[in-house]
This record gives sequence, C-alpha cells and structure tokens, in this order.
Amino acid sequence: MSTKQHLVLSAFAGIFAATTAVASGDAPSWNHGQADSWGEISEEYKVCGIGQAQSPIDIPSKQAIEAEPAPLAINWQSFTPEVVNNGHTIQANTDGQAGTVTLGGKDYKLLQYHFHHLSEHTVDGEHAPMEVHFVHRSDAGDLLVVGVLINEGEANPNLAALWDVMPQDHGEARAKQAVNPEDLLPENKAAYRYKGSLTTPPCSEIVTWHVLKDSVTASPEQIEKFKALYPANYRPVQDGNRRYILLDE
Repeated sequence: MSTKQHLVLSAFAGIFAATTAVASGDAPSWNHGQADSWGEISEEYKVCGIGQAQSPIDIPSKQAIEAEPAPLAINWQSFTPEVVNNGHTIQANTDGQAGTVTLGGKDYKLLQYHFHHLSEHTVDGEHAPMEVHFVHRSDAGDLLVVGVLINEGEANPNLAALWDVMPQDHGEARAKQAVNPEDLLPENKAAYRYKGSLTTPPCSEIVTWHVLKDSVTASPEQIEKFKALYPANYRPVQDGNRRYILLDE
C-alpha cells in the first residue's frame, strides 16, 4: 500500500471512528478534554501532536489572499437523515442520498454533517457559538469539508428536524421529515480555503477546507439544546505554520 493510500484510509477510518454510532473496538478512545495530548494516546494518533498542517486554525480575515480558484459547485438535495449521537457530536448521516460538491472537475459525495460547540475555526480570534462541518469524499478517497459558522439569531428548520429526534445518549434515530442541507448555508458562498486535517484523531492532513465567510443562525434555544449535550466538543485552534489561506469570493 502506498503512503498516500494509507493516509486516505487512516483519515477515512478516523471520520467514522469519530462520527458514527459504532466505532471500531480497536480504536484508542479519546475525548475533547484531552485534545492537547491526542498525539500521545497512540501511535495511530501521533500526527495530532507533530503535524504541520493541522486543523482548525484561526482565520485572519485581512490576511486572506483574494484569488480566483476553481469555484466550488454545491449540488446537494433533500434527504431523510439518520441522526446519530456518537459520544463526540450529533451527526446527520446521508446514506449517500444528499448529493455532491464539485471542485476542479472532481465530485465529492456528501457523507454526513456534524456540529461543534464552540466553533472550531475562529475568525480574527473570535469563536462563533457553533460550527457545522459537511464531510465529503471523492471516489479516489480525497476529503473535502465545508465549514459554516453558526451565530445566535433566528431558528433554523434543518436543526429543528435533527434536534427533535437526536438521542440524548449514544444511539441513532431516523428524522421524521426530509431536510435540505442547503438550509445550513448562507446566501453568499464566499469561502476561505486552505489545506488542513481532520479535527479529530487521527488528525490526518489530507483535507481541503472551505470555511464560508458568512454565517447562518440558530435560535438561542437550539444552541442551548446542543450545548446541554456537548458543551465543549471543539478542538483548539492549531498553528497556521504560514499556510496560505485563499479567499474565494
């Protein structure tokens, strides 16, 4: 197996270890309270401690490089999600029914989306109350994650459909109605783009990140309902190590 194939498989395994209801019995356990020492838990997780392209990061908005990279085309569609509480977050599994995004002529299928409190990425040093990550994978195993910050404001119908059935402990439940992932996107799709990693073990550095410049809202009650389950399921920002951050307007 090539090094690239190993990294892809490790990262993909990491997504499902961190974001499915049943993780592998062989995977070392971890939690967000020990984020600063993930790299010491296991050899499998060592990149969490020594990696040079880790995520999340702080995004200094005035230092982002305005560019005209290939635009990200979002081709999502409504689906009825399986809502999972996996002990690390609440996640909506798509069963492959929610469509794709396309970047540079390559399609990435939307696998799932999940939530963090507080936001993992910061902008100019400031957290948002929450952040949602839309996790995509290409047929070749490349990973692309779209991040959207969530601020306090009007209630979001997508969240309402998930929160109504989300298990209060480990488990899963099928939503009672279809949802459209685009309900969790702002109208303006301008995004900060950079190369980074998974934000959970094994922290593999093979993720293309698109963190949207504009945020969406959730009601105070929706934010509090998630916070009651996961008050601090975010990884602290990592060193940017002089990585380029592009602003795709």
